[in-house]
Formats: sequence, C-alpha cells, structure tokens
Amino acid sequence: MMKNNEVFKRIKGGLIVSCQALRSEPLYSSYIMSRMAYAAQLGGACGIRANTPEDITEIKKAVNLPVIGLYKQEYPDSEVYITPTEEAVDALMESGPDIIAIDATNRARPNGVGLDEFFNKIRNKYPDMLFMGDCSTYEDAVHAARIGFDLVGTTLCGYTGETKGTKLPNIQLMKEIAMHLSIPVIAEGGIWTPEQLTAALKSGVHAAVVGTAITRPMNITKRFVEAINTEK
Repeated sequence: MMKNNEVFKRIKGGLIVSCQALRSEPLYSSYIMSRMAYAAQLGGACGIRANTPEDITEIKKAVNLPVIGLYKQEYPDSEVYITPTEEAVDALMESGPDIIAIDATNRARPNGVGLDEFFNKIRNKYPDMLFMGDCSTYEDAVHAARIGFDLVGTTLCGYTGETKGTKLPNIQLMKEIAMHLSIPVIAEGGIWTPEQLTAALKSGVHAAVVGTAITRPMNITKRFVEAINTEK
C-alpha cells in the first residue's frame, strides 16, 4: 500500500474510475474488472474504485493506481450494504486496497450496530488505514470527519430514504462539504458527462469518481436507446 500522503497527492484533481460489476450483471468477473481498470489507467484515470476482495486483488495486479476498495454485502436487517461489517473490512485488508470505503450514513449496520461504535472498532483495529466515508448528506460528511474518517464522498446522495429523488450530480452538496471540511472530499454519484465532471471538480473537491458512464456498457447502451425512443 502507498503512504497516505502519496495516495492523496496522486488522486488530487483527477478522475477515479469505478470498475464494478455485480453478480447479476454481464461483466461480472474479476478478470474483466482488472482489464477495465487497466483500460481506465491507459485513459488517464488517477485511481480505481472496486468492489470485493477478489476484484481488488486482480486489479492491483493490473494497474499501479491507488485503489479505493469496498465490499458490497446485503443483510436482511440493514439498509447498509457498502462494507457493512467488521468481517468485510478484514477481508478487504487482505486484498491490499489503498483506501477502504464504508457507508457513513446514520443508518444502523447489521445487528443494529451504530456507525460510531462500528467505526471506532475498525479505526482501533487498523489505525494506519485510510478510510473513506460514503455519505448521503452534508450532516453525514461532517459527522464522518468528526469521528475520524480520512476522507468523505457524496457517494450515497440519492440512494437513501432522506435523499431519494435528489437530482444528480449534486454539485451544491459537493461545494458545501468541500467548503466546510478540512479532509479531502470525493465527488461521486450521477456524473454522466465530461461537463458534469468538470463542474464537480470545480466545486472544490479533491477528486471525482465516475462509474456507470464509463464501465457499465449495458447501462450506457440503454441510455442511447432511450434517447432514440424519445424521438420516435
């Protein structure tokens, strides 16, 4: 893993490409995700965001970029699915990501565990790891910074009960968080065009993540088809 300052320096002002495919998607394969990451690196990406220890392990073999790792897991007693448990963090640590992303909303984790209790345990267990708080609101981000997250992102805006229906990308939210926090802020969520990416980076954030618009060809194809259908 890179030193913390090196990680932040390498991603500053750049594009982080999210290379993820869920089990239900056509490109579900650690090998395919590693090639997707390599293509992103050749295209000029400054970092990769990836899901599951298996994908991260393969991606780390293919690229020399900083990797934000997460582990999506669904539990029947919780809405939290981005790295929701201590076991998920443990598994990610084995794959060697440079940053680990964790849901930093105020929702309870599996078994009713609150964010503060959960993160305090993780931070004590892995004091030298960089942890990114995936947030949905300004309040989420402020709280995440206060309890010790190293960086925060706007990842979950529009994907929680209180933010559902929010127009994305939420540039105003990015501006507000970047203006008031001293830790790096990552713009993420709903960035579809180069123009939106430019606007996000101009909001004062440290870097920005784009995923679906680059690495999910099924969704990209649907977008074009829908454009055709609206003209008929």
